[in-house]
Amino acid sequence: MGYIIIGVLGFLVAHLFDVVSLKRIPGAKQGVGIAVGALIGYATLMACLESERLALPIWLTWFGWALFSVSILLLVYSLFVNLPFRKTYVAPGVGDRLIRTGSYALVRHPGVLWYALFLVSLIFVSKSKLLLVASPIWLAMDIMHVIIQDKFFFGKMFEDYEHYRRETPMLIPSRRSIGACLRTIRHPGTESELQEGRG
Repeated sequence: MGYIIIGVLGFLVAHLFDVVSLKRIPGAKQGVGIAVGALIGYATLMACLESERLALPIWLTWFGWALFSVSILLLVYSLFVNLPFRKTYVAPGVGDRLIRTGSYALVRHPGVLWYALFLVSLIFVSKSKLLLVASPIWLAMDIMHVIIQDKFFFGKMFEDYEHYRRETPMLIPSRRSIGACLRTIRHPGTESELQEGRG
């Protein structure tokens, strides 16, 4: 249970990222980012290593490895490629453009979708009973985090966020958003990019 609490603490600390971004505190984004990654990463690793195991068929383990690879690629793309890395995670402030292309045309917070896939893949690979309990709690914390971002932070950070919110689903893709995602991946620059955003 202690590892679950450490993971929850990581998601609570993540809220500071938006606060220090708005206040433009030099070096604070990196410090908060490292703390969040360390807390959630440590909790996840230790939950995977817990000794109590689920009795799962071997094919689910292989499927888990495939899903793990896909989820990691999607997370890296959405959080570190689709977004300008330096402006999003290193430079003080919030950047100057809202990214509305690629995975951010699919939903406003694609990282939550890929994180859910990542957790499912880890359950299949590790067969950890503790991770099975922790995953829905951590996913709920991640969803709560993006709801708070959506309601209280991103409207202040990005001038056209209200328009983006109206035209792009929050977490559940629509037929229109899937089309926009595929179109902007195939032909970058076909949709407007007004300010920098995050998932």
